Amino acid sequence: MPRITFDQVEKSFGRTRVLPPLDLVLDDGEFTVLVGPSGCGKSTTLRLLAGLETLSGGEIYFDDRPIGSLEPKERDIAMVFQDYALYPHMNIARNMSFALRLARQPKATIDAEVGRVAEMLNIAHLLDRKPAELSGGQRQRVAMGRALVRDAGTFLFDEPLSNLDAKLRAKMRTELAEMRDTIDKNMVYVTHDQVEAMTLGDRIVVMNAGEIQQQGTAEELFANPVNRFVAGFIGSPSMNFLAGQITGDRIRGEGFDLPLDGELAARARAAATREVEVGIRPSSIVLEGGADIELRVIVSEYLGAQSVLVTRCGPAEVLAEIASADRIPTGQSRRFGVRTSEIMLFDKGSGARI
Repeated sequence: MPRITFDQVEKSFGRTRVLPPLDLVLDDGEFTVLVGPSGCGKSTTLRLLAGLETLSGGEIYFDDRPIGSLEPKERDIAMVFQDYALYPHMNIARNMSFALRLARQPKATIDAEVGRVAEMLNIAHLLDRKPAELSGGQRQRVAMGRALVRDAGTFLFDEPLSNLDAKLRAKMRTELAEMRDTIDKNMVYVTHDQVEAMTLGDRIVVMNAGEIQQQGTAEELFANPVNRFVAGFIGSPSMNFLAGQITGDRIRGEGFDLPLDGELAARARAAATREVEVGIRPSSIVLEGGADIELRVIVSEYLGAQSVLVTRCGPAEVLAEIASADRIPTGQSRRFGVRTSEIMLFDKGSGARI
């Protein structure tokens, strides 16, 4: 398995630059997730790695070997696409074995590999069926199986679960997580779904407008986002942002007046700006104790044990996560507490975390 290095990689389509110079290192044997909104450059990055797009600048290395000019078949990769890309006239066994048959592998080797991977993915009973006879989840397992039988050094996944319904997507996330722990290969996974990213990735690379905003574990990105974009993208429900002004050791805005704890107060005093955005996660808003924030409930979304309140704080929409047993009637205004130790501040202009 190679160590993959993107060295000042660029990509433009005509006059439109999709990727400015990008530097990224993917460690040997790591499951890396590229995550970000549509149009952020994550799929383009994956396609450049696969050889499905040509570089406009820079180079990609497998260990110390440049691969930017190699054909896809020369890169020792296998790819799982969003739309499955199965051959409708072939049964599942022949779909999965296609690359091995193309490489003229012995039949015994082909049968053994297909059987091994089919058992791992729980599709051994489907090998004689055609793709049209399978569910969406089963077809996605076949697409993964076709990649896995190749035993490539690197596996690429381009939003493989986006066409599945929510329940099946959750099940497939679990199966992918189990598969990740049994296959010691490089895996690069692209998604716009931060829940998938946080569930699957050994390392998550957050992208926006072609640039890497931050990379790290799910825990690091959630607890220590470097800017407003990462803080708002990672976490579900997403972080709330309120315009505020630093006054001494307090942050004030329309509908709230919150104290700043310890180190955050010191950083706020040292900040070059008084005008900031306050980041408060929905789970940091509580019904009892803490600092005050006045919220008017617009919608209560019942999710079983938990409910998400959609509220107003002055002109801003604020999400609050509470126990369903404590549901509050729509239209009611009341004061909530905030865990001040979990507050984050962001520069209003640059979005950088203070």
